[in-house]
Amino acid sequence: MSDDDPWDGAEFALAEDRLDMPDVIAAADPSEMLRQVASAAAQVRTAERRCAEADMSGFGPESRPRAVIVAGMGGSGTAGDILAAVCGPGSPVQVITVRSARLPGWVGAADLVLAVSASGGTAETLTVAAEAGRRGCRLVCVGAEGSPLHRIAEQAKAAFIPVATEMNAQQVLPRQSLWSLTVPLLVVADRLGIASIGQDGYEQTARRLEEVAHQCRPSSESFVNPGKSLALDLAGSLPLLWGVSPLSGVAAARFACQLNENAKYPALVGVIPEVLHNQLGAFDGPFVPGPESLDVTSGFTPLRLVLINDGRGRDTESIADLAAHRGIGVSELALAGEHPLDRLAAVIQLADYASVYLAIASGVDPGQPSAIRDMPAPTE
Repeated sequence: MSDDDPWDGAEFALAEDRLDMPDVIAAADPSEMLRQVASAAAQVRTAERRCAEADMSGFGPESRPRAVIVAGMGGSGTAGDILAAVCGPGSPVQVITVRSARLPGWVGAADLVLAVSASGGTAETLTVAAEAGRRGCRLVCVGAEGSPLHRIAEQAKAAFIPVATEMNAQQVLPRQSLWSLTVPLLVVADRLGIASIGQDGYEQTARRLEEVAHQCRPSSESFVNPGKSLALDLAGSLPLLWGVSPLSGVAAARFACQLNENAKYPALVGVIPEVLHNQLGAFDGPFVPGPESLDVTSGFTPLRLVLINDGRGRDTESIADLAAHRGIGVSELALAGEHPLDRLAAVIQLADYASVYLAIASGVDPGQPSAIRDMPAPTE
């Protein structure tokens, strides 16, 4: 936490104390979400192995589709966004994510649909997968073995890649299954020649995820733990999460989703330069410190700007200076590495840890999903 942050005081001292007490962390995390976040590297390796065991003989550069459509909700949709970002703007094939129960009208037999659901029972994804089969699309399903999605794949004679629902004898919630869902999509794209990762690339990514997990381990104190430090920076604020490129924009969107689900915390997300035409206006609004809002007892909630840089987008120094001039705290995360997957994975892993630590610092159970669970199912 920066010394010049306008939002400072007893609340943060209490939060920092909570994050530096291993017994408090364990008691505040009954679902062991921190262990689930730490399973990311194992997910990469397990998913790659399961892809090797699946029948992928029908996928090669000679069978490249017109377009790739990823159907998925929540973290499954994020897997599609990662695929599109890793393939990049130079991809010879359009890659889009569908977050609804409808396929675009133009999708047909020349296209590949990747239906993704950790549970294998997401209603919207099942509807799209069944529709893809009826339209004669090529179909790959990624989900839990024996699930409704698995049955759709069998009926359509489509490839099916099972997702590991347990890691190290612990059940992994769908929101923490990102890499189990993402790697199969990347493997398919790799085989089609629209992505270039290779076995060494997956292992390098797994090692990076292990490095971040070590840095962010619960026993590491907050002043040297980047996950805990980022959580404390965000505590008590309204985060603006800005990517500077499509790649870092995916990390920003994933961070917002994890703050929502793990910390039960709101966040605004966007990508530069678009946010400079709309969200930047919030720099002059009621969430910016003023003469009467510096007292932490007033209940004032300040903005906190999180810039996710990848070294290949717009220079953000002027934006950070503008925020600081208005008294807005700024945190900067950097995508580092050669391959887009490697660079993206490390920041996503850090953000996942921060979201769980923010929940613990706030006295919120990060594994508790009551509002989502209690929401009535949609009716036709």
